[in-house]
Amino acid sequence: MDKRDVADMFRMRLATLTARSGENLSQLAAGIGVDRSALSQMLSPGATRLPRAETLIRLARRHDVSLDWLMGLSEDETLTASLSPALEIEQASADGYDPALAQWHAEAAGTKIRYVPAALPDLLRTEEVAAFDAVRFGLRAETEISGTRDRVDYNRRPETDTEVCMPLQMLDLFARGAGVWEGLAEPVRRRQLVHMAALVDELYPTFRLFLFDARRHFSAPFTVFGTRRAAVYLGDRYLVLNSRDAVAEMARRFDHLVRSASVHAHEAAAHCVALAKAGG
Repeated sequence: MDKRDVADMFRMRLATLTARSGENLSQLAAGIGVDRSALSQMLSPGATRLPRAETLIRLARRHDVSLDWLMGLSEDETLTASLSPALEIEQASADGYDPALAQWHAEAAGTKIRYVPAALPDLLRTEEVAAFDAVRFGLRAETEISGTRDRVDYNRRPETDTEVCMPLQMLDLFARGAGVWEGLAEPVRRRQLVHMAALVDELYPTFRLFLFDARRHFSAPFTVFGTRRAAVYLGDRYLVLNSRDAVAEMARRFDHLVRSASVHAHEAAAHCVALAKAGG
């Protein structure tokens, strides 16, 4: 399912809940803490933006349905359908938009998200770099750009708490246009680094970026979604850990990287600016 399919399915499921509840739009909106106009927009044909994570959760809880069903990931609407095995393999979306990731972020609303990216963090990319990444991965540029905007919107909410820890060598390679970024023009790279610095500064302290030395530490890309789930990125698949003990162990591994960081959160923006000025 791509993002449009998920949005279409969400509207269908929301319309089902609205009809079944017997409530009018004003009553339903009040019940999940949104404006009537916002609810009308959710039901508008052609809309591709999903509601905030906390709105999805309130909607699911109010009507005793699972998030899987609400987002079209399951035909079983019962809450028991959300129970998962301790270990799963989840297929990554071929078009760049993963409904599973959207669901995992929704479920982690109000808790800390810990993220070791495989490249530049999605939410920190400029549209130019998102489009460049789309080409090299054979994805749709508009999907990559939309995903970046969604992640920024998510992290601008005051209740979010996100930490990103990545190798400082990855930023050095980017600044020099080396490795996977070979062929990306220098002005584009400079704009990306300046944009990254500005966004890191804007979102701090609810979003914190740390850089570790890959010569001393290694980490596969992974994300810890609160205390319920961790996902290790394997390229075209995710290795999903649902066991509380396993999730806690992944969180401890992430926190070790943060403690070992060479560049800490309050220094990250300045580091990006220095790379932009140096031109790699």
